[in-house]
Amino acid sequence: MSQPAVAPLRIVRDLDRAQTELKRLSSRTTQTQQGEARERVEAILAAVRDRGDAAIADFTERFDGFRPEPMAVSPEALEQAWTSLPTNLRDALELAHRRITDFHQRQRPADLAVTGPHGEQLGRRWRPVERAGLYVPGGRAAYPSTVLMNAVPARVAGVKDVVICSPAGRDGAVNPVVLAAAHLAGVKTVFRLGGAQAVAAMAYGSESVPKVDVISGPGNLYVTLAKQAVYGQVAIDSLAGPSEVLVIADHSAKPDQVAADLLAQAEHDPLAAAVLITTDPALADGINAAVAEQLADHPRQEICEAALRDWGLVVVCDDLESCARLSDSFAPEHLELLVERPEPLADRIQNAGAIFLGPLVPQKRWGITWQARITRCPPVEPRVSAGPSVLRPSCATPR
Repeated sequence: MSQPAVAPLRIVRDLDRAQTELKRLSSRTTQTQQGEARERVEAILAAVRDRGDAAIADFTERFDGFRPEPMAVSPEALEQAWTSLPTNLRDALELAHRRITDFHQRQRPADLAVTGPHGEQLGRRWRPVERAGLYVPGGRAAYPSTVLMNAVPARVAGVKDVVICSPAGRDGAVNPVVLAAAHLAGVKTVFRLGGAQAVAAMAYGSESVPKVDVISGPGNLYVTLAKQAVYGQVAIDSLAGPSEVLVIADHSAKPDQVAADLLAQAEHDPLAAAVLITTDPALADGINAAVAEQLADHPRQEICEAALRDWGLVVVCDDLESCARLSDSFAPEHLELLVERPEPLADRIQNAGAIFLGPLVPQKRWGITWQARITRCPPVEPRVSAGPSVLRPSCATPR
């Protein structure tokens, strides 16, 4: 039985101190902190480029505790993973697949042809890449939504060959729900590989792993630094920082839901940030108890506690305008508006990766459980925003 969890969220009631704390969270992965990790990544990339499969296998054995021989999951295992799922889980994944497909079909860009004043022909033509490589985090956690949110757009775009790299557990098995989602999305090739060595394999190619044209999908610091290093050899989607969420809540928010959403980010990585900014002092005073209750039997309790201890924060403000100003200064990757009237507040927000309006939009609320994340935006680099994308309750599946 798990020991009672301690929720170490700091509560700040002074706006100047809140600004200082948010700046500290913003710099949690500075260039100095990345230095050692970057050196390790460069060494891994060089080894994979020079030694191919042998280096990939060595690093996987060293970091993940098994030797990937063979590296690929068999097509039969993908199909078996799908047919073995409970009916309700298959239904959930199929629903997510249909909705993601419909949304991205609406995003397909059109070719453009223009004739200039002197008869010159100008235009823009869109063509899919030949092969896309998708990175899906794994190990002890299952992220089938990451499979669908990367593989489905590739399929809609017309990419002929999609391959997935996903780290396995120490037993060498990739999470079966990830495999099932890959089968549903029409992916035929999944490699039991993670970390910088997986990025290197897809970027450079090896005896077993084909070289891809673009790498998409989120990962930890080492994965992100590896994607940054291989950019130019291969295209990438973005450089997503450690996951983060900022929740703006008023008296209408439910403490257990706020706690669940904070933990849904904190479980990702010890560097994940979880911030609550609220106009309700009672919510601020009670959030630690709500978080502790959910942490008690959490399968990633140690990771959550480390993230909340180092990068968790609760701020009490007098009004929503103050909440918005603090949020804009932080520019969160995920911003939730758990307030009575979220739309006007969303119009006020300038800097955010994705904005989730109201309690019915599932912002990765299910975390590592088997249910699919229905609404999710592509990874973005924290604190860099060309303007928020907004997911409204009409996009969501009620829980």
